[in-house]
Amino acid sequence: MDASSQMIYPYENGHPDVRTGDDSLFSTVEPAPPVEIFALHKAFHEDNFTVKVDLTIGAYRDEEGRPWVLPVVRKIEEEITSGNNISHEYLGQLGLEELSHAATKLLLGNDNIALKQGRAFGVQTVGGTGALRVGADFLVKCAKLKIFYMADPCWPSHHLVFPYAGFAICRIYRYWHSMKKCLDIEGLLEDLRAAPQGSVVILHVCAHNPTGIDPSKDQWIRIADVMEERHLFPFFDCAYQGIASGDLEKDAWPVRYFASRGFELLCAQSFSKNMGLYSERVGNLTLVFKDPKVIPNVRSHITMMIRGNYCNPPRHGAGIATRILNDPKLIDDWKNQIKTIAIRIKRMRWALRTKLQELGTPGNWDHITRQIGMFCYSGLTEKQVKFLIQQYHIYLPTAGRINICGLNDKNVEYVARAINEAVLTYPSEENDNQNRRRIFSP
Repeated sequence: MDASSQMIYPYENGHPDVRTGDDSLFSTVEPAPPVEIFALHKAFHEDNFTVKVDLTIGAYRDEEGRPWVLPVVRKIEEEITSGNNISHEYLGQLGLEELSHAATKLLLGNDNIALKQGRAFGVQTVGGTGALRVGADFLVKCAKLKIFYMADPCWPSHHLVFPYAGFAICRIYRYWHSMKKCLDIEGLLEDLRAAPQGSVVILHVCAHNPTGIDPSKDQWIRIADVMEERHLFPFFDCAYQGIASGDLEKDAWPVRYFASRGFELLCAQSFSKNMGLYSERVGNLTLVFKDPKVIPNVRSHITMMIRGNYCNPPRHGAGIATRILNDPKLIDDWKNQIKTIAIRIKRMRWALRTKLQELGTPGNWDHITRQIGMFCYSGLTEKQVKFLIQQYHIYLPTAGRINICGLNDKNVEYVARAINEAVLTYPSEENDNQNRRRIFSP
């Protein structure tokens, strides 16, 4: 046997750096901070107080505060698990093609030019987060990109996914105008104009997490103009298609617009929220290119990256989503159930705003109904949030992001009264100034 075919075990006679004392190899490992949202969720469930409210994790709850399995999902799940229909066989690295084709079409639209020209394809992933990670790995390893931009504020996992994938430089672009409680479009555009060419920019397709503020169509056009001028690469995150406005087509407009302008782009899709398949981890990574000839090579590299990561995606939830997305009758049922979610969210936004205004709570609360989707970026301070948790057992993150789905007709007045007391007890500088204007104005 020649030397080139021999298996080499460099440490078969002992690792030269092996420790001989009692110290653990891991004794210097520092503790990582807890994931706040899950820590709060756990604290809520361990809280024995009789009146408590969970406004933490972004999951839909019905009017009774219970998780809601969409009827169309339950129907398909019962069919899959009955008789001999169920299978636990492995999927390939890229998952179910029927799911990827349908999910990509759902995102881009049936008449999208990129689809017609064969310049776009999708890959099933482990949830939307898995799609972000696979896409980030691809951009670093194959496109050799090093800089990424994320909104300030943005979904906390963006802070983790992209650096862990190997992006060397993390930068932010302004998004939330804290005083006006709206999109800081001029700050956003200024930051993008200063971005180095080839930077990756993470953009939320709809229902921005955590602010609930989306650009208007005119603002999206301005964003696209700057990104085209600066040769920036758009990486969309689409976690709320359908439940933002109640309309799947309307919610997908930004990514469809970018594709129509000829951008190459990636988009991470999640079916956790709009199908209620949270723990099933059903995701899709859509990729759009200028030249269809690059796709075979891209697919081959993504296949190997997934093989070296989680090997292949799960089947059960993907099978449910595939059935729904490929049956016109089921799609219609699904659309109606999405509207049910969107309508209830909007109703609870108005209920919270109305209650706060009736109580005369200091501050302007119009932003609650100007925002969209599951989340409300309330503007509450850290002290006010701590007061809500400790005094009223209302759980929400330090940044003041409220999951509107945690509200219902039975608890919205309780929450409003608690917020009112928190603001009066710990007035923010803005609220304090407004109170003084009320006192001293003629």
